[in-house]
Amino acid sequence: MKYIIVLSDGMAGRPLKELGGKTTLAAARTPVMDRLARKAEVGMVSMVPEGMAPGSDTANLAVMGYDPKIYYTGRSPLEALSIGVDMEDTDVSFRCNIVTLSEEDCAYEERTIIDHSSGEISTQDAAVLLEALQEGLEREGYRFYTGTSYRHLLIWKQGAVVDLTPPHDILTKKIGAYLPDDAVLREMMAKSYEILENHPINVERRRKGLRPANSAWFWGAGKRPALKSFEEMTGLRGVMISAVDLLKGIAVGAGMDCIEVEGADGGLNTNYTGKAMAAVDALMNGGYDFAYIHVEAPDEMGHQGIVKDKITAIERVDGLVAGKIAEGMERAGADYRILVLPDHPTPIEVRTHTGDPVPYLLYDSTAPAEGTDAFDEKTASGTGIYWPDGYRLIGHLLDGAQS
Repeated sequence: MKYIIVLSDGMAGRPLKELGGKTTLAAARTPVMDRLARKAEVGMVSMVPEGMAPGSDTANLAVMGYDPKIYYTGRSPLEALSIGVDMEDTDVSFRCNIVTLSEEDCAYEERTIIDHSSGEISTQDAAVLLEALQEGLEREGYRFYTGTSYRHLLIWKQGAVVDLTPPHDILTKKIGAYLPDDAVLREMMAKSYEILENHPINVERRRKGLRPANSAWFWGAGKRPALKSFEEMTGLRGVMISAVDLLKGIAVGAGMDCIEVEGADGGLNTNYTGKAMAAVDALMNGGYDFAYIHVEAPDEMGHQGIVKDKITAIERVDGLVAGKIAEGMERAGADYRILVLPDHPTPIEVRTHTGDPVPYLLYDSTAPAEGTDAFDEKTASGTGIYWPDGYRLIGHLLDGAQS
């Protein structure tokens, strides 16, 4: 038996008037997920423990079977694992987004945050900007590290974990009330705007009609995590397929391998099919028992607040990820169990994460269940099946495979 999780980040949402009261998931054409749902267990699960922030960090830890209340030490340290930063116990890691702030003539504190991702800036351009930040903000005990796209790191040696606001939570708002209380971090963010505002990369981005990547934004602080080995916990050899450093970091911490897929970038036009084919190949030819395929695009489109693009992302996950995986496993004649779900909702109207329960489907190729006619929030809620402790759901997927 092979075990698969297709994690469609932020796929769930809330009913929208412009969609006739449907969510983006319900409005999307998802023939593969609907077909699987007809012969699957369908229900609702809460991946964000009460009292914890509804981030992809806490939620994906739960999906992987790690209770966030025990294992969560902050988002950025997980990303640090992914890019190979060897953190000491006294180090504090911060996510450093490269964001777009408004550019009117005013004080830094009066600016508005326009885009948490600077138009999904390329890693190549962002690396140049990170180099400028490292040079311009250089001071003892602080160092920048380049990640992927707009997602980067700041390590503070012998630092303090401080409470900071994720930039995607305050889109369109003035930033003054959300800046760090820590004087050094606050000063570095303000100076980052001076360094990046007229950087040649941004001059060229404006010329092309792209959003300038004109400020650093620190958040997600934490210390080095310590996860149990996934193989020791489950008895399975697992592989992670994701374009996002957070998920790669969880995998590294869990002792899982990561597969890099060319063209996988976490955006709307990521290489969906490449991810699916990599998963099938890993399971059938690579000696792996478990594959976790993470797709960031629905979450990104939810943050952007673009209904049609979020629907497109969901439809691509359906046809080009879930569909290609099911097709590949069936062609190989392999028995498999597949869990399809989001980690958290990213509703269009709020453009950030919420902690609401999410729908899931669990399909077993060897033992079809009596499922539902479709896969969306409403039909999943209607089954009456609910897992309040989401980190336990993976045990249900593995169903006896755990040692």
